[in-house]
Order: sequence, then C-alpha cells, then structure tokens
Amino acid sequence: MAQIMTLGEVLIDLTQTGTDNKGIPQFAAFPGGAPANVAVAASRLGAQTGFIGKIGKDAFGAQLRKTLETDHVDTAFLFESEEVPTTLAIVSVDANGERSFSFFRDPGADTQLLKEEAAAFLNRELPFILHFGSLSLTTEPSRSAALEAAQRAREKGVLISYDPNYRAALWDSEETAVNWMKTPLNMIDVLKISDEELLLLTGTDDLEEGSRILGEYGISMIMITLGSEGVFYRCKGNSGEGDLYGIVPAEEVSVCDTNGAGDTFLGAVLAQIANNGSIPAEREHLEAMLTFANRAAALTCSRPGAIPAMPTLAELGE
Repeated sequence: MAQIMTLGEVLIDLTQTGTDNKGIPQFAAFPGGAPANVAVAASRLGAQTGFIGKIGKDAFGAQLRKTLETDHVDTAFLFESEEVPTTLAIVSVDANGERSFSFFRDPGADTQLLKEEAAAFLNRELPFILHFGSLSLTTEPSRSAALEAAQRAREKGVLISYDPNYRAALWDSEETAVNWMKTPLNMIDVLKISDEELLLLTGTDDLEEGSRILGEYGISMIMITLGSEGVFYRCKGNSGEGDLYGIVPAEEVSVCDTNGAGDTFLGAVLAQIANNGSIPAEREHLEAMLTFANRAAALTCSRPGAIPAMPTLAELGE
C-alpha cells in the first residue's frame, strides 16, 4: 500500500547542462514533473509512494515509467495516451543555477488525465496523503480530474497536500492562474508555496501576514520556501497554543541546478509526516523535520537534473 499518492504531470525536462566550445547550449533528457518528483523524493527518503498521471505511448513515456518503477514508485495508475505525446519542458539554467521554462504541452499527455482515471486509486486501500499541484489545473480534462480526486479523497479522510506551482507560460493570464490556483485551498491540509507565489495568492510579500491569510482557508501546515534563506512555516500547534511560525535556515551549498529542489523538500516533509502518522504540532519536532527537508533540498541543488539529483536516506546519513 502506498502511504503517499501524487497526482499530476510526469514529463521530460530537456535541461541545459552546459555549453560546447562554440557556446552552443547542451541539453539532457531528464525525467521530471513536480508531482512525480515528489513521489520519487519521498520514496528515496523512506516512504511508500505511488503516482497518478498520464504519459504518451512513446519512448519518452516508457523512460518515465521505468524511472518511477526503478525508484519503487507504484505505477498502477500511470495511464497511456494513444493520441497525445509525452509532455516536454525545456529548462534553461543561468550562471546562478536559476531556471527558466518553456513547454511543449498543447496538448501534452499529462493534461489528458480523466476523472475516472484520477479517482481509480480510491478503490484500493487508501493512502495517508494525496499530493497534487496547480499544473493539473491549467486545462481540461486534467483540471476537473485533479479537483474531483482531491475532494473525494478528503471526504474519505485522506490528508491533502498541494503545491501552487506557478508557471506563467502555461496560463492565459496571471488573473486566470491566480483564480484557479486558489480554487483548491479550502480543502488543503499541507501547502508548500514559494515567496513569489505567496505574493500572487495573497497580495502581500509579508511572510507572517501572507501565511495568516492562507491559514484562514483552514490549512494546517503552510511552508513558504525562500531559496537560499530557507523556509518560513506556519503550523497549527497543540490545542490552546495557537499557530507556530518561524524560519528554518537553509543548508549552505554550491549550487549546480535548482531544478527539483522544492519537490525534494516537499517529498522529504511528506515522507516524515506519513511515517510519523501526523503533522507535527510541537515546534521542536516541526523544525527538526524542516531542517531535514532543507538538507535534502540542498543536496539536490548540488547536482544536475531533478529526479537524478535527489538524495537517499543513506546520502543524508540517516
């Protein structure tokens, strides 16, 4: 049984790995897609995971299925499209390791996930956590599929995790993006968001005020990633204690490629929540969990690619 099921895009990241002696960019075909990344990260860090999504019936799709299975991610709910190819993302990297994206996804197989496919996992023994991201909300039919699966899972007592992973190139407008990215917030238990996305969704870049606004949706645990500064958290404390909040500093690292760092961080958090059986409600346990997740993300940043760069428990000395 999977403790964690993730739902959404699995794709090929054509990632810039350098330039040749004429200055021409060189690219490698890395497996990626944020929810798939989270599933692999959590699996490598000790959780039993599964993935729900759709690939094309092509060589890239076969590569992605093999990648997930190699990392012990259950692919029973990884479906194939006969008509639409596997989605591609072009990931360019600047001198600081920061990324820019363009997509071959109009349509891509990940957008073709149907309601009945997305919800099929509910007919098995339920996972503890279902995670999804906002790229599933950019278009139909994956939008309705993701929202219905999450709502039905929540009604059955599954913990819902969400990453409003903003990619401007995939939306008609910023206004449309914000409206859909906000849509699931009232059914979310665990939220991972970047500081840029905080401003988009709340209208403020103040961490305490923005997280307070998000907390009004009833979200139990909010994590705002701050890059090299670490992570800000707001979490419901034990009864009568109110919210816990603060910053856990990042690990220092020589950055090669930040692709997949946030997904590694979230995978590490979800793996610990699943293995512990609950979201921490004490500051000591919460900050220890986030420190561990920061270490995992830092190691990912030190290597190229997303999934290939993700660490194991052994690499983290656990």
